[in-house]
Amino acid sequence: MSIRREGPVTERLLNLLHSHPGPDRAQSGPLDAPIVPHSAMTRRQAVAIFESAIQSRLQDLLSRELKDKGISYYTIGSSGHEANAILAAQLRPTDTAFLHYRSGAFMAARLRQGRGETPFFDAMLSFCASAEDPISGGRHKVLGSPTLHVPPQTSTIASHLPKAVGFARALQRMERLGIQPGDGVPFDSIVYCSFGDASLNHATAQAGLNAASASMLHAQPCPILFVCEDNGIGISVRTPEGYVRQMMEQRTAIRYFRADSQDFPGVWQAARAAIDYVRTRRRPAFFHLETVRLMGHAGSDVEVNHLSLDKIEANEARDPLLGFADLLLRTAAITQEQLLALYRDTDARLRRAAIEADTRPKLTSAAAITAPLQLPQPGQYELRVADRGRRLEVFGGKLPEDDARPRHLAFRIPQALTDILAAYPQALVFGEDVAKKGGVYHATAGLHERFGSGRVFNTILDETTILGLAQGMAQAGCLPFPEIQYLAYLHNAIDQIRGEAASLQFFSTAESRRGLGGQVASYSNPMVVRIAGLAYQKGFGGHFHNDNSVGALLDIPGIVLGVPARADDAVSMLRTMTAVAHDHGKVCVFLEPIALYMQKDLHDAGDGLWQFGYPSPEETMPLGEGRVYEPASDDQLTIVTYGNGLWMSLRVQKRLRKRGVKARVFDLRWLMPMPIEEVKRHVRDTGRCLIVDECRHNAGGPSPMLLTELCQDPELRGCVLRRVAAADSYVPLAAAANLVLVQEPDIERAALAICAEEVR
Repeated sequence: MSIRREGPVTERLLNLLHSHPGPDRAQSGPLDAPIVPHSAMTRRQAVAIFESAIQSRLQDLLSRELKDKGISYYTIGSSGHEANAILAAQLRPTDTAFLHYRSGAFMAARLRQGRGETPFFDAMLSFCASAEDPISGGRHKVLGSPTLHVPPQTSTIASHLPKAVGFARALQRMERLGIQPGDGVPFDSIVYCSFGDASLNHATAQAGLNAASASMLHAQPCPILFVCEDNGIGISVRTPEGYVRQMMEQRTAIRYFRADSQDFPGVWQAARAAIDYVRTRRRPAFFHLETVRLMGHAGSDVEVNHLSLDKIEANEARDPLLGFADLLLRTAAITQEQLLALYRDTDARLRRAAIEADTRPKLTSAAAITAPLQLPQPGQYELRVADRGRRLEVFGGKLPEDDARPRHLAFRIPQALTDILAAYPQALVFGEDVAKKGGVYHATAGLHERFGSGRVFNTILDETTILGLAQGMAQAGCLPFPEIQYLAYLHNAIDQIRGEAASLQFFSTAESRRGLGGQVASYSNPMVVRIAGLAYQKGFGGHFHNDNSVGALLDIPGIVLGVPARADDAVSMLRTMTAVAHDHGKVCVFLEPIALYMQKDLHDAGDGLWQFGYPSPEETMPLGEGRVYEPASDDQLTIVTYGNGLWMSLRVQKRLRKRGVKARVFDLRWLMPMPIEEVKRHVRDTGRCLIVDECRHNAGGPSPMLLTELCQDPELRGCVLRRVAAADSYVPLAAAANLVLVQEPDIERAALAICAEEVR
């Protein structure tokens, strides 16, 4: 018994090719005639499909061989799934494809439709993790092509379905708005989205399917073809017989199609019907493609540990290439000699490509690896501003900067969004309750009336869908501003940022950005995610509405994260994020402190000191730049904070001065990128630092990272460094919240204690 199954699978196919009796004259016919009566697939088309299929099969075999030699690093293959090449052959190359990782044959067939691609060599560059890999730059083995509309996907477990729906939803919306999709994608395109049967169980898969169904029920076109490649097993866990069909055949508003990869011509016919349905009806369809998995989940998967030899051999007997090769030979679509020559030539070409790919440069520096994640420098992004006439139109004849009255945070945010929507016609604002209601805290008030439901619209109540829509719409050419109603609910869907939106640039090659300098990835998700969050809502709502868990966002590389505490900062920060997202494709997160939305006063009731004017239309906030409050040369302490902590710390600052203690307050404003060098400069000036972190003590906020940076700086050796942070607790209801959150007396006591310590 062979534990490794590459040999038996290959021998079975080669034995058939060598021993085949030849054509059946009764089934022979012209190359452009249908190969079987029940399908329109011609013999010529069938041969082209087999070329893609055999390329994919031999790539799988070679990747395992190269892995044994320490040359290749990825062995999840497509063997048994080669029928997906048929779908690629029938789709247009401008139909954007979000792919399952077993789509090697699909990619081979799609690349045949390209211009100037080198599919054999490119595949080997990817297998060998070469820095010259044209899609990921050697960061991961991914399937993708920027020229043929295949965004790179890694070992996704259906997390790509929501963004695929977003792309499909964007097409008709952009057509109505007169916005051309990126890279020449026509409005009558459809979206292709493939995944496995085990992945169908994943919550994000269900979110994507649900979003497509809901689109239909809301009369919103959604031209997407979901393709479930059902091989009956996920790693070692069997999918029940008939499971996919029973789950999907009666799915609301999604048309069900089915085919078996044992019958390639039948797959061709069913695929054509499904694609035509989606393209002409602009409605979602589900294509259930029955396949078989050969040689295990990956090279490290020893199938005999969880499958009997009888079952393994039964699967291998269902190798779809066996039946397809037999059909080609029986119908004289190709001769035995030609088929064997095709096999040998493909194998030789792949091996030559692998030898060359192994000599090509690898990633050799952290800078090269992280290049797509780097944030732009000042001067590398540029805010757009609508002309005065357009601004007067959207603001109803009176510009906000001409109003001398200072305003609070929730008043200024919709004004900033109004300016952005006027300047960027592709900008969209969406989420729960953002339209006519104007948001639960009125932070989108008036936008729906000014710009209409095409650009400001409500979504279903699902954060995964909201962020998935944002990604798909961004990739289609929009500039999304999705709203997550509360920070706590982001965690229902955070992998849509961590694993999908933010990682897309990492798995894309970085290219020079014309005009503005710097780097931009070939694929990106430009968006500004607005999140109402943080605590101090005077006990309202308990922990789901008083959530201080910022740490999960701080762990995501390559994103921008800002926390505006005052109205004018919110405006200028939002503008900067817009420019960075638009010009560099970055994922930006704008975290709005709910407790400060309506705050007007600072020290005393009625003083109005927490209201501010509207910054001039061109003013932005430099990315990664903080703000210091009332510094003096004889300050004894630097208080570093952000968000609600700024408001509290400024109140404490005034009381400290009455007690003879002089402290400056530094507002981080940006948590990513964090203004660490500015903080160090102020700490050097005062010799003492108190970090006021409203998030949890156990790394819930930025203070652990800040303290680490300060402690490691030799120039700050001898400085007194302390922090106050919230308790490691959820936030309870009512006044009990004050027992676990940082309070002003906590800040004041800590400041006095620090100032009593000697600086060494």
